[in-house]
Amino acid sequence: MKLRSYMFLGFFLSLLLSLLPFSSNFINAATPTVVAPVSADSFTQGVKKTVLDNGLTVLTKEVHTAPVVSVQVWYKVGSRNEVKGENGISHQLEHLMFKGTTARPVQFGRLFSALGSQFNAFTSYDETAYFGTVQRDRLEALLTLEADRMENSLIGPEQLKSEKRVVISELQGYENSPGYRLSRAVMRDAFPNRAYGLSVGGTKADVEKFTVEQVRNYYQTYYSPDNATLVITGDFATEPVLKVVKETYGKLTKRGNEEKRTRENVAPSSPVAPTTKKAPIVLKQPGSAALLQAVYPLPDIKHPDVPAIDVMDAILTGGRSSRLYQALVESGLASSVSGGAAELIEPGWYEINATAAPGQELSKIAQVLQESLGKLQQQPVTTEELNRAKTQLQASYILGNQDITSQASQLGYNQTIAGDYHFIEQYLAAIAKVTPAQVQKVAKTYLNPAKQTIGFFEPTQPDGKPGTSSAGSGRTVENFSPGKPVDPAELAKYLPPATSATDSAKQSLPEEFTLNNGLRVLLLRDRSLPTINLSGQIDAGTEFDGNQKAGLANLTAANLMNGTQTKNALTLAKTLEDLGADLSFSASREGVNVSGEGLSKNLPILIQTLADVLENATFPADQLELSRQRALTSLKVQLDDPRGLGRQVFQQAIYPENHPFHSFPTFESLKSISRDDLLGFYQKYYRPDSTTIAIVGDFDPVKVKTLLNQAFGTWQATGKPPVLKISSVPLPQTSTRLNKIIPGKAEAVTYIGYNGISRKDPRYYAALILNQILGGDTLSSRLGTEVRDRLGLTYGIYSGFAAGINPGPFLIQMQTAPGDTQKAIASTLALLKQLREQGVTEAEFNTAKRSLTNSYPVDLANPSNVSSIILDNAVLGLSRSEIRDFPQRIQAVTMAQMQQAIEDLIKPENLVIVTAGPGEIVPKGG
Repeated sequence: MKLRSYMFLGFFLSLLLSLLPFSSNFINAATPTVVAPVSADSFTQGVKKTVLDNGLTVLTKEVHTAPVVSVQVWYKVGSRNEVKGENGISHQLEHLMFKGTTARPVQFGRLFSALGSQFNAFTSYDETAYFGTVQRDRLEALLTLEADRMENSLIGPEQLKSEKRVVISELQGYENSPGYRLSRAVMRDAFPNRAYGLSVGGTKADVEKFTVEQVRNYYQTYYSPDNATLVITGDFATEPVLKVVKETYGKLTKRGNEEKRTRENVAPSSPVAPTTKKAPIVLKQPGSAALLQAVYPLPDIKHPDVPAIDVMDAILTGGRSSRLYQALVESGLASSVSGGAAELIEPGWYEINATAAPGQELSKIAQVLQESLGKLQQQPVTTEELNRAKTQLQASYILGNQDITSQASQLGYNQTIAGDYHFIEQYLAAIAKVTPAQVQKVAKTYLNPAKQTIGFFEPTQPDGKPGTSSAGSGRTVENFSPGKPVDPAELAKYLPPATSATDSAKQSLPEEFTLNNGLRVLLLRDRSLPTINLSGQIDAGTEFDGNQKAGLANLTAANLMNGTQTKNALTLAKTLEDLGADLSFSASREGVNVSGEGLSKNLPILIQTLADVLENATFPADQLELSRQRALTSLKVQLDDPRGLGRQVFQQAIYPENHPFHSFPTFESLKSISRDDLLGFYQKYYRPDSTTIAIVGDFDPVKVKTLLNQAFGTWQATGKPPVLKISSVPLPQTSTRLNKIIPGKAEAVTYIGYNGISRKDPRYYAALILNQILGGDTLSSRLGTEVRDRLGLTYGIYSGFAAGINPGPFLIQMQTAPGDTQKAIASTLALLKQLREQGVTEAEFNTAKRSLTNSYPVDLANPSNVSSIILDNAVLGLSRSEIRDFPQRIQAVTMAQMQQAIEDLIKPENLVIVTAGPGEIVPKGG
């Protein structure tokens, strides 16, 4: 019943939906003696289902916690509906749905961006979904646009030609991942005669052959009102909105072959098992870490075994206390393990993935995996394990539905895949009733070795040794004349009108205070949901590493949860996992990020655990060795990924060797770090007066203050906290080109930029507007319009200012086919020169302002985002009122300030350009 993130293939990988969190993603713990069912009413209460005469299902749910609304359209079509020779046509059509309509022949991403919508789309096995979340006064406009493209999308030769190149770029980007290549081979072998065995995104061979007529016919067949569900959640009144829906969508006609749509190529509910166990699939290809993937057939989503299967999965892979984590990761065999059940319209599968630790054999991991599964089949699980798994699953639904976008997705998913939005009620009730006998039964039934398809990825290249190429490094790229920027005034005529602007509810400001030991706290009470979101920062980031011990800050943060003076690693994990709560630490450039979430009743445990590890961590030697092995594996993976290697080379080209931002872990530095190094770093930099915590949620502020004083009262520091003086970095004198070749890759990733500005730079707000115009959105920006949309040279291109306490890079990132890299770089440089020489228009300037300010309330509608924003503002030295004042600060920027920002910050002649990937493909005879 869980939607796996790998199942989505949509526009922006960074924004893929996470509808239903699955067990391997959470860490929870303290054993409740009995698990009461979660009230599913909270998910479905107030939902009104309306079916229009043309068959469109409409689900509306009023949620008045923030002045925003989410509109989603779910079509019951995905790769499951594809036949031989058209693998990927659902995904190709999803891309084309943004290319405009007969009435609005413009890129729809520009229209959505102008509305301030946070939007995206994805294609999966059973469904294709489109979603946008906006301020409530733009609800009708969003409804109008979705209705228009349901019936009138432009699918012509020009649109298909450019978007084919974009899709192929996307697919080739996936080819860079050894995990993707292994999964493709395993799934093809597991389901040789079923569409689920094919990649959702398609194959390059099939995509290249798509014809306009083929894609149009597919659109006409499946994008019909009676094959869709429209979901609206948020701050609106149901009856007036339903009236608009009936006027807008009611006039759309049923079309397509309903008989063809309803034909379901259903495999047997219980696939016939092979008589003997299959030999493993072995891929020996260039890569970094060794990988294992095992797949077992499952029934469909409506099968009564589904709740027990999901409980089984949580017992196997749900956090650190889970069986497979203990058997594989804590033993040092694997660096990571995860699992999840794909329960779909047709019979799906259960999947287990593991990454081998350095020097460990995949055959040994497979053996221990099988032993763990066999034990689950032979002996009933304990009451403690069962209750922990149930609590994890139930808490994940509450924590995963804190914002209205997620709530709409939950409804759309259940209606589309299970055929009934009420399905969640039956599912959660059944989870609460699962018995040890049922878990044992499903383990025996579905984890049968004879039904297993297992694959091994064995890397063939020397670890972490990418080649260097001089190809193109001294070459001047060809001249390129960019098209004229799209005039927002031209765009405006295609925008549906917004209703009269509504007064946004005044954002509440956090209460701020400092404990006696110097620890800074920000509290914001939000009683709309029974949840807690905690964000924190400790000034102990990688900037304090130095080159000789690069990786020390990360290893210290990674070892915090490995034991304290009173609890070992497993006890700490269970303390949280038994409650469905999560607490994690990760080091970034300027600090250690603390992230915690849980149900509000569990806030005391969350705070007590946080205080315990910050004050009393013991850094056991055996756990340090395990985490070091995981860090070495991560480094191999990073150096084998064009994104990771490219970003490191780019950063090190900008910042000199003695600069803290130059430091990146190496195999040598990671191996040199001792337990004494960790203890010394912890004692020096983990201090209450270097720590800030923000908590947002349903709590009593008076009780929380008492709790914080009790938990952190004994944590003290002496002297003043260490301060690092970071010197300013000049721009390069000339443009610099660097190429790094990584064997076995299909797509290149390029970074372009130089050192930028800090968050407190007075030009920051002007820079945000500038960036929104240049590359803030891959569908609506100048870079996106030219390089992606018009030329089809990249799947995604973005720009951004990494503005922190200290100046970080201004950068542009893009993914290209090797043969397109030079053209894409040339067009990007031409756009930067055009921007520098001609500036921006008043219309572009005002549109970018509106886009930024209109989308900001959507950020504030998610409590998790709010806790992060409050924390970041405090750490960056901004006012408490910044969370409220941000839109006004954007609006206050003048055109003169904007032009000055362009002059100061856009320097086409001083760029560092780094490309990492397969190397340049030189045409024959060239």
